[in-house]
Amino acid sequence: MPVISYDMPDRFVAGAVGQPGERAFYLQARAGRRVTSVGLEKFQVTMLAERLEELLDEVLRRSGGSAPVPAVAPTELQDDAPLDQPVEEEFRVGTMALAWDPEDERVIIEAQEVTDDEGVEPLAAEPGEDEPAIVVLRVRITAGQARAFAERALKVVSAGRPPCPLCGLPLDAAGHVCPRQNGHLG
Repeated sequence: MPVISYDMPDRFVAGAVGQPGERAFYLQARAGRRVTSVGLEKFQVTMLAERLEELLDEVLRRSGGSAPVPAVAPTELQDDAPLDQPVEEEFRVGTMALAWDPEDERVIIEAQEVTDDEGVEPLAAEPGEDEPAIVVLRVRITAGQARAFAERALKVVSAGRPPCPLCGLPLDAAGHVCPRQNGHLG
C-alpha cells in the first residue's frame, strides 16, 4: 500500500474550488514545495471535522485536562488562505481513519483511495502483488492544528449555497423547487 506521508506538515487544510453548488472539495497537505491534494465529498469534509472535534474532546476528557489539547482552535493557527495552486488531485478519498498517538501527542489522519467496493476501480496490482495498490494520505498534526483544521473545514462547508428560509434546501442562483410552496420556484 503506497503511503503519502506528512509528519507535521507546514499546512494541512480542507478547501473547495468552484462556485457554490458546483464546488469540488479537497484535503491538501504541504511541506516545503511538496503539495498533495486529494478529492473528497462535501459530507466527508463535514464528517472529518466533526470526528476530529469528538476525538480531541475525548482525549481531553480522558486525560482530565492534562493532555496538550486546546479547547478551541488557537488563533495563531487560523488559516483562511485559498488552496495552494494548481490543485492537482492525487486520488479520490473513500475511507478515512483518525487516531490519537499518545506517545507523540499527535493526531493521525488517514485518507485512503476509493476502492472498487466503493464504485471506482483501484490501481492495478504490480506484477507479483496479490492486492491492488491502494494509495493512502497519512498526516500527523498537533491537537491545535487539528482544532484549526476542523474549524476551517466547517467554514468551507457552510460557505456554499444559502438555505431556503422555508424548507432549508440549498438555493440556486435561479431559485429552487420548494416543497413548502407546493413545487413552485422559491
